[in-house]
Amino acid sequence: MSEENKRFASPAPQEMKVYVPAAGSQEEETAIQLISKIPDYDDNFTIKDIIQKILQDNKQYDLSKIISAYEFAENAHKGQKRSSGQDYIIHPLTVAYILLEFSMDTDTICAALLHDVVEDTSATLDDIKKRFGQDVALLVDGVTKMSKVPTNTKEQQSAENIRKILIAMYQDVRVILIKLADRLHNMRTLKYRPRYKQVSTAAETMNIYVSIAHRLGIRAMKEELEDLSFHYLDPYGYEEVEKMLDRRKDERKKIVEDIKERIAQRCSMVHFEEPPIIEGRVKSIYSLFKKVLVKKKNMDEIYDKYAVRIIVSTIPECYNVLGIIHDMFKPVDNRFKDYISKPKENKYQSLHTTVTGEEGIPFEVQIRTRQMHQIAEYGVAAHWKYKDGVITKNSEDSRLAWIRQVLEAQQSADDVEEIVRVIKSDLSPEDIVVMTPKGRSIQLPAKSNCIDFAYKVHTEVGHKTIGAKVDGRIVPLDYELQTGQICEITTTKDPERGPNRAWLNIVKTSEARSKIRAWFKKECREDNIIEGKKELLKAFKRSRIYLKEEQFTEFLQEDFRRHNCETIEDFYASVGYGGINLTNIIPRLKDKYDRLYMENPESVSDVNAPKRTEKNQGSIILDDISNLEKSPAHCCNPLPGDDIIGFITRGHGLKVHTKKCTNYLSALKRGNPEELARWCNISWADGTCSSEQSRITVVASDRVGLVYNITAVLSEARIPIVHLSSRIMKNGDAMIECTVSVKSKEQLARIFEKIKSIEGVISVDRA
Repeated sequence: MSEENKRFASPAPQEMKVYVPAAGSQEEETAIQLISKIPDYDDNFTIKDIIQKILQDNKQYDLSKIISAYEFAENAHKGQKRSSGQDYIIHPLTVAYILLEFSMDTDTICAALLHDVVEDTSATLDDIKKRFGQDVALLVDGVTKMSKVPTNTKEQQSAENIRKILIAMYQDVRVILIKLADRLHNMRTLKYRPRYKQVSTAAETMNIYVSIAHRLGIRAMKEELEDLSFHYLDPYGYEEVEKMLDRRKDERKKIVEDIKERIAQRCSMVHFEEPPIIEGRVKSIYSLFKKVLVKKKNMDEIYDKYAVRIIVSTIPECYNVLGIIHDMFKPVDNRFKDYISKPKENKYQSLHTTVTGEEGIPFEVQIRTRQMHQIAEYGVAAHWKYKDGVITKNSEDSRLAWIRQVLEAQQSADDVEEIVRVIKSDLSPEDIVVMTPKGRSIQLPAKSNCIDFAYKVHTEVGHKTIGAKVDGRIVPLDYELQTGQICEITTTKDPERGPNRAWLNIVKTSEARSKIRAWFKKECREDNIIEGKKELLKAFKRSRIYLKEEQFTEFLQEDFRRHNCETIEDFYASVGYGGINLTNIIPRLKDKYDRLYMENPESVSDVNAPKRTEKNQGSIILDDISNLEKSPAHCCNPLPGDDIIGFITRGHGLKVHTKKCTNYLSALKRGNPEELARWCNISWADGTCSSEQSRITVVASDRVGLVYNITAVLSEARIPIVHLSSRIMKNGDAMIECTVSVKSKEQLARIFEKIKSIEGVISVDRA
């Protein structure tokens, strides 16, 4: 890790697959050995280091107040130790020192020294307020975790704490800077924690704090937090990238130095207000991992593995330097980005171009002014490091607008855990930029679709959307957009027309989801109540929760409080418009129902439970199995005529699989007696006539009328279409995915033959 990065912490959000070795295994020992390679950091700061750093800074500090805060914290934490065995006071001292690197003000440094005293000692906020003032007390309160609520799960408690931080941060952004510095030091010393704690802390850092640092534009923190998190989440992947880098360490250093020297020599021939600053770097380990191992690229295919940054005084000088670079080196096609004329949402500005030298080695060049560089490195903290005073609310409204959006999305969802989901999806550093037909650029999180784009353009455009075109071609509304594409939204003038309820499961951004929920919440309360009640009854039936309707209010009282509902109608309405996700709460309700029934069978009623019948239950015969709720498994979608096998689930009845299902075959291969005991023999009853859903995939040469031809075949055969979508594959062929309702595998086979006869069809498969 570079010396520059070791000074700070840096989080960035990217959903990643984490491999966690089994406890006590040889693999875990190997992972721990790899983790132990993390370099030691100088964490033994003392108050003398703080004072010396303050004296070196050009800013004015109230030194007596800072020393008083230190003495208060030292007395409060006296006798406490960290997992490393160090005195606890080392932690707040280190957090304060990190914030001094950003030249934060006196109150922030005091709050950093005191940030754990309320949570971990007998000191109170009133004590801090009396000694150090209202501002310091508010900052400490902002980073202090909420006391645990017994009814909350660990995930809900974590989400509540993040929500509290965001609310405090919206009032004063210094709260999150203290929290990021706190998380940075915790990540640097994470090797002293148990393995399970390392994984959970690193995952939270990667998903939450890296995302926030990215959105605030604090690159100096983002990349270190990212690399440290990656090191604990996937030590094998980390070591693999390190090996790739170490193979040619000296060669890489020489390449960067040679490029810098050549550019400096050429720039010396041109007049600048001040001599340009030229820096070189190699991409961070996690960034290389994403490209080398996730995107399946070779190290030689990564164009920005090497990077040179040129810092000048004015914007005209930026473009002059760009001309010099393109004159000296050969530009790589489609690798130029002008973030000066079109800044990113976090205010980042720079010119990016990728070029190749005489040796044929590609490298990235970033060109920016000194002010742009300050903002790129320190984000919102640049206001303290390079200006007197603090950020005013108005000056940072645009940069902090996303906080309001996150909080509004959570409120519209009536679910505190929505905050975590929003941060993971909306604050990803992997943004895309899509254009409107009139040339307006719209920035969205990666994997956003046309509906997300429509709501980003304007709320009413989203509500009235009926179709979309991308680069002049009609695409489905769930089409995944890419950077540089031009998206045109088709709307309706029908005043009664609104969004489709199914969009809640399609959109990727919290902004779109929040606006759809708000529309249904405002316009369709009666419909929401009907829809929500239907969904709840269906979920109860699936989970074998049998209650009379008059028992619902008492049974759901706890959830009324959680989701701000006063009556059962409010609860139904919230489920109906998507504010409450039943998937998240049903497992807990099932446990509650089972507990109540076990403790007092008379307190719940099975009046709605299905009565026991003969073994022949509809279309499936169960061998020696009592009455069970049945449903087809989505992994293989069995049809009448298939050889089937049943799997008894916990709380969800019987899942019907085909005997060719990979899940069943894997269970046979594992041979676990307890698992095999849950598989049971079943068969279709004679004369079965029920319809089952089946997913089919058609690959064909793309042409006008293809989808019409396929739907015409299904319509002629009187096959109901449950869902249909289409997309263009990378090779230019079209893929149509369709869910249909059929009565047997023989009927499906006949449909396959008819579809295969359509012009241009390459293959038809049952998913």
